[in-house]
Amino acid sequence: MAFISEWFWFFLFLPIAAVSGWVIGRRGGQRHSESQVSRLSSTYFRGLNYLLNEQPDKAIELFLHIAELDKETFETQVALGHLFRRRGEVDRAIRLHQGLVNRSDLTDAQRVQALLALGEDYMKSGLLDRAETVFTELAQLDQRAPQALKHLISIYQAERDWEKAIQNATRYEEVTDEPMGKLIGQFECELAERHRAAGRLDEARAAIKRANVADAMSVRAGIIEGRLESDFGNDELAVRAFERAARNDPDYLPEILPQLLKNYRNVGDIAGARAFLAEMTEHYRGIAPVLALTHLMEEQEGVAPARAYLGRQLKDRPSVRGESALIDLTLAEGADPIATLQDLKHITDQLLVRNPSYRCTRCGFGARTIIGSAPVAKSGVRSNRC
Repeated sequence: MAFISEWFWFFLFLPIAAVSGWVIGRRGGQRHSESQVSRLSSTYFRGLNYLLNEQPDKAIELFLHIAELDKETFETQVALGHLFRRRGEVDRAIRLHQGLVNRSDLTDAQRVQALLALGEDYMKSGLLDRAETVFTELAQLDQRAPQALKHLISIYQAERDWEKAIQNATRYEEVTDEPMGKLIGQFECELAERHRAAGRLDEARAAIKRANVADAMSVRAGIIEGRLESDFGNDELAVRAFERAARNDPDYLPEILPQLLKNYRNVGDIAGARAFLAEMTEHYRGIAPVLALTHLMEEQEGVAPARAYLGRQLKDRPSVRGESALIDLTLAEGADPIATLQDLKHITDQLLVRNPSYRCTRCGFGARTIIGSAPVAKSGVRSNRC
């Protein structure tokens, strides 16, 4: 993979350099003699020959020599720096790009390009403070430098400086019109977690509010708010926050449910809990809300109604955990074991239908029957989809 990337960069900058050499030759009455242009052209083809013979180190030296002979070849030198960085020669890339940045004959666009390359060198070498300085200068030099802003976001995210990350993400959105709400919402959630851990209720609430403004569907903001209000004994607010988070993405319900049920109990709203769980069974195909609702029904109505409800639900959504709960209820009720065995047989048959009989040991693809003529493996077969 590394070799492919090297070839990509070589063939990216080689035509650029060759064209620039040809243009210089056409204008060469004042700067270059025809013999120098001829030598440069010959060197380009020698470098290409090295590439074709898989000798990238020799090719690099030739292209570097070309860059030394012709300081005007800005694109060639930038591309060389990129190649050095990708090969792990970051110090060499830094020296080359620093030399370009210090040139006084660059256009504004070239200076932006050289600064961007130098900042990326610093990031690659782990010098985040220097990279921050360069990208900040670049963003000030060119108000439409989205790449610099994107790098600054990455730097501040790595440094966990969420305020600056939010500022630069907001500016990036303004410059590019690319929506950044979900990312900004995550940064605000990080701030909320920090304030919550420090016991700063008002600051945490403000951060959560900003997160919801940035991303109205933020599940994480709802979970953090629910936990925050639970910490401070505000159970009704916690219930609303957890319910909102679960409705935004029901897949997070198992994460939310234990604390949410505690909040319902603290406010004495078991009816509300049952209504919410019944709603979630319509949107979440897992067994978690069914088991929770079964437990509440057992408490309020007794074992028999709870067992009957669970049995009906398991026929539609078979589950090993559900089978275990059904057995427990049957034993507690002292019901007819024959009826329970019939229910369990039906549920088990459903589970067997859903589970593959064979599974590929290479890619994990499951199938009910052997596919093709792939050799049999220890835990299944290799399917022809591998």
